[in-house]
Amino acid sequence: MILALDILLAVSAMIYMVFVVKRDLQMLQQNSYRNERYKKWLDMNGEYTTTSRMVCMVIGLLLMTSFAQFEWFGVVKLIVAIALIGMTVSLAKKKYKHSLVFTKRVWRLCVSELALIAVVSVLFSAGSLNGIAFAFVAFSAFSYVVTMFSNWILKPVESAINKTYYNDAKRILSQMPHMKIIGITGSYGKTSTKHYLNRILSEHFSVLMTPGSFNTPMGVIRTVREMLQPYNEVFIVEMGAKNVGDIKEICDLVKPEMGIITAVGPQHLESFKTIENVQSTKFELVDSLPANGFAVLNNDFEYVANREVKNVETRRYAVNASIDADYHTEDIKYSAAGTTFTVVGEGKRIELSTKLIGECNISNLMGAVIIAMKLGVPEAKIKYAVSKIAQVEHRLNMKRTPAGIVIIDDAFNSNPDGSRMALDVLGSMTGGKRIVVTPGMIELGDKQDFYNRKFGEHIAETCDVAIIVGKYNRESIVSGIKSMGWVEGEKLYVVDSFNEAQAVLSRIAAAGDTVLYENDLPDTFK
Repeated sequence: MILALDILLAVSAMIYMVFVVKRDLQMLQQNSYRNERYKKWLDMNGEYTTTSRMVCMVIGLLLMTSFAQFEWFGVVKLIVAIALIGMTVSLAKKKYKHSLVFTKRVWRLCVSELALIAVVSVLFSAGSLNGIAFAFVAFSAFSYVVTMFSNWILKPVESAINKTYYNDAKRILSQMPHMKIIGITGSYGKTSTKHYLNRILSEHFSVLMTPGSFNTPMGVIRTVREMLQPYNEVFIVEMGAKNVGDIKEICDLVKPEMGIITAVGPQHLESFKTIENVQSTKFELVDSLPANGFAVLNNDFEYVANREVKNVETRRYAVNASIDADYHTEDIKYSAAGTTFTVVGEGKRIELSTKLIGECNISNLMGAVIIAMKLGVPEAKIKYAVSKIAQVEHRLNMKRTPAGIVIIDDAFNSNPDGSRMALDVLGSMTGGKRIVVTPGMIELGDKQDFYNRKFGEHIAETCDVAIIVGKYNRESIVSGIKSMGWVEGEKLYVVDSFNEAQAVLSRIAAAGDTVLYENDLPDTFK
C-alpha cells in the first residue's frame, strides 16, 4: 500500500511538473525568448507567489519532514497526490490565445530542462520515490528558474545556429541581384500596407512577401530560406522593431532598394522610451537605401513629416491635402460596400474603390499605390487590384453575423492613432447601438495611463456602450469614460475576461447594432 502511494505521488508530481514547464516555455516564447522580458512578466503578474507555487512549497516541506517516514503519513501522501492531480487538471483545462509552438528551439529547451531536472532529481532523491516526488514538486515551485537558466546556457548554441541561418539567407539573396526588395516599416499600418502592396504588385510581377508577423530578423531569414523562389521578381519585407537598431539589422541582411514608412507614433515606448527613438529606428530603413533608392513617407504623422531626407528620392503622402505632401486624397465616400476615393498628386488623379473602410486603410493603400506607380504597374491593374483587396484579418475587418449584428474586428493590435480611427469608424454607424469591447493599449511606457484615459474619453464621445476587459488598463480607461459623465452599470460594463464580455453582449446586443473589438491582449497580460 505504501509503495503504491509513493508511486502515485511521484507520478502525479512528475505529470504536474511537465505541465508547469510547458506553461513556462509558452510564456518565454511569447516574450521572444528574452529572459529580461520573461522576468518582467513574472514580476508584473506576481508569478513568484501564485497559489500553485505556494502549494508546491508546502508539499515540498511536508515531504522533507521526518514525519514522512511514519506509516500514517500515507494519508497525507494521498491528499498531496490528489491536490497535484487537481492542479494538473486545472492547468490542462486553461485556455490560451496563443498555444506553445513546438519549434526546434523549444525542443532544445525541453531537452535542456529535462536534463537539469534528471540530474538534480538523482542527486536529491537518494533513490527513493519520496525523494523523487520532492524533486519534481520543488521544480514545479521554482520552474521559472530552470526555464531561464536553460535559456541562458543555450544562448551560445542559439547564436551559432542563427548565424548559420543568416549566412545561408544572405547567400540566397546574393544569387538574385535583379530582384526588387521593398521594405515596409512603421509604428502601425505596416502589415496591412504589406498585404495591399502584395495584392497590387501581384497583378504585374511575381511577388513574395514575408508572411504573418515574420517581421523580425529570424522571421525574414526563415522566409528567404523556406519560401523565396528563383523566379520571384519582388520581395516585400515587413520590418518590425522594439529597440533601436532592429530595422538596420534587417536592412543589412536584405539590402532594400525601396521603402515605405507608414507611421511614427507612440508604440513600444516601454522599450524605446522616447518618440525620437521610435523615429530614428523607423528611419533606419530610409537611411539604409542606396543612392538610387526610393522612399515613400506618410506625412500624416508629425514625426514622419518633420524628418528631412536627403539621401534618396522621396514621395510624401497624406490623406488630407498638405503643403508638404506630394500625394493626397479627395472625394472620400463610405458606404456599406466599402470606400471610394481619389488619389491626387504629380498631375495624376486615380479614382479607386475598395471593400476596406476607415481612414487608416486609405492611408495604407496610398503608400502601396505610390510604390506600384513607381514600378510601372498600369493604372488599370492598380484599380482592379485595389477593388479586389480583401480585409486583413483582425485589422478593422467588418462582417455581419446571422443575427444582424455588424462586427468590426480590430483585435490584432491597438495604438493611440489606430484606436482613434477605429472608434471614429464605429461612431459613423447609425443603425443601432455602437458597442466597443476592449482591454485598452499596452507597451506605452510612462504614457500608458495618459493614452488609455484619452482612449476612454473618445469611447464616451463615439460609443453607446463600452465593455472594458481585464484589469491591466481598467482604471485608466474607466476614469476617462466617467470623466465624460458615464456611470458604470448603465452604459459601462467592467469584466475580467472576453468570455464575460461575450456574456454581456449576448444580453444587450440586438440586430442593427455594431460591435467593435479593439485589441486583444496576449496571454502575458491579465
